[in-house]
Amino acid sequence: MKNSIKIIAIATFILIVSCGDDKNKTIDNQKAVTVKVNMPSSENGAYLTASGKIEAVQNANLSTRMMGFVNNVHVKVGQKVTQGQLLVSINSADISAQKAQVSASITEATAAFKNAEKDYNRFKSLFSDNSASQKEMDDMTAHYEMAKARLEAANQMKNGVNAQLSYSNITAPFSGVVTGKYVNKGDMANPGMPLISLETPGQYQVIAMVPESEITKINNGIEVVVLVKSTNQLLKGKVTEVSTSTKNTGGQYLVKVVLYKTEVKLLSGMFTSVQFPIEKKVESNGLILIPKNALIQQGQLNGVYTVANENTAILRWLRIGKTFGDEVEVLSGLSKDEQYIVSSESKLFNGAKVTIQ
Repeated sequence: MKNSIKIIAIATFILIVSCGDDKNKTIDNQKAVTVKVNMPSSENGAYLTASGKIEAVQNANLSTRMMGFVNNVHVKVGQKVTQGQLLVSINSADISAQKAQVSASITEATAAFKNAEKDYNRFKSLFSDNSASQKEMDDMTAHYEMAKARLEAANQMKNGVNAQLSYSNITAPFSGVVTGKYVNKGDMANPGMPLISLETPGQYQVIAMVPESEITKINNGIEVVVLVKSTNQLLKGKVTEVSTSTKNTGGQYLVKVVLYKTEVKLLSGMFTSVQFPIEKKVESNGLILIPKNALIQQGQLNGVYTVANENTAILRWLRIGKTFGDEVEVLSGLSKDEQYIVSSESKLFNGAKVTIQ
């Protein structure tokens, strides 16, 4: 029995050793993966990154100054319109009635003024011939001036009613595209309530939010790089306006950046990251930057393959910081003098043999 146990134990040991040899032989015989390596780039921190949003340079939210039911909405979202084109009609029955009353008042005031003017001219001649007293002339002059004032007041009332009528027909202040429709036929329109939003496509700008600790380092006219987050595309632009107040902006300063013309399709509301070049020295030896396409992502973890001893690939997890165009800042996990793998001819894994190209 003991001999049988010894034989089994020896056979098992031989089998394990044999398997280990086969495994080592497999690793040893594994074909090396050709890779390209690089060293982290280093910047002197001459960037400030701020979040922003794209909008058209020429845009408007159209509203009315009067209250009334919407008779009709003449446009749809995405429709192109020309300057002066009718967009929304609002019921103006009350104002039309006021206009009729004002027209009647103007007719009455005009007739009264003409009669007063005739009497004034007649008494003026009589007064010149000493046929009318000073008191009679003064009374007639006052009567004439009052009639004239009533006619002017009636005309001003007409202008006010016409202005109100113009608010009942909302027209396009410029040629563009309808980007928003906030009312439908039958809805009640209130003064100041947005009815239609309109913009002119083709020229866009970015409104960026900059903290107060950095706003003094940004000047008008500087060129910036803008990263469109949804498409990961880089654009260029110029700072055209720097806000000097944080009122109604939550403690952030608004910076306006006009984008240069580009073939990239842009839409209002797209989120961006704006990189402002500023004079700013960073502690230690500057930023450590690597390309974003070199990162290995697993969930919320970010890493990069490095080359270890005996030319094997080792996955190194990193803590990353700000984004600068197509590069990211490495806060920890990789030093400035360490090589990392930029690309490989086939899939890498921990311990894979590599050949540096």
